Amino acid sequence: MAQDVYTHGHHESVLRSHRWRTAENSAAYLLSDLTPGAAVLDVGCGPGTITHDFAERVAPGHVTGVDNAAEIVEQASAGAPANTAFQVADVYALPFADGSFDVVHAHQVLQHLTDPVAALREMRRVCRPGGIVAARDADYAAMTWYPQLPALTDWLDLYHRVARGNDAEPDAGRRLLGWAREAGFGEVDATASAWCFATAEERTWWGGLWADRVRNSAFATQAVERGLATGAELERLSAGWREWIDADAAWFAVLNGEIRCHR
Repeated sequence: MAQDVYTHGHHESVLRSHRWRTAENSAAYLLSDLTPGAAVLDVGCGPGTITHDFAERVAPGHVTGVDNAAEIVEQASAGAPANTAFQVADVYALPFADGSFDVVHAHQVLQHLTDPVAALREMRRVCRPGGIVAARDADYAAMTWYPQLPALTDWLDLYHRVARGNDAEPDAGRRLLGWAREAGFGEVDATASAWCFATAEERTWWGGLWADRVRNSAFATQAVERGLATGAELERLSAGWREWIDADAAWFAVLNGEIRCHR
């Protein structure tokens, strides 16, 4: 198996995006499964904002968050509800017994893995019979925006090349159902939902974090080191995002695929 490389890294512009995520805006398809008393595993929990929301919903149940980056696990632990625990773990070898959890969840994780099917099989192993394995991932090729600025088209092309250079799948949303079938799930609920950024405040936030990310994050470093872009080209893409922010009619939608796999 190839070594997983996180395309985004953990630059502040990336974490700015992750900290915005809540159970309501990023896991609405799963909320009915988060019942009081449930045991939940949040795989690739990042800074833990979704994990914390899950904990409030399942109390007095317990939520465990895992991530492969120790510094992020430390951030997630800060100020966490009492019914949570966080630890460093490998999605391919989760340190839990078979059937430990009622719900096993991963948000924007599978797209970054070299073997998402193996990850789903491992998530299935630690889910109890009758439980739910859930995943939600963006589909970059399905992202759409207005106005159609050339710099944003070039940004998307570059993102695909960088991500696929990591043996990852940036168009994961459309593949989740197929991956779940390969992982051995028979009953799968497959849905989709979107984030949409259109107000002036939303445009400033979304466009601003990408204007920073294309210049300063691990994505930028990987693009330059692999000869896929120059520093000047990344500055042009960043300027394109700033131009998009300033357009009064600017609009951006991110399509996300979702799966609820019945164990």
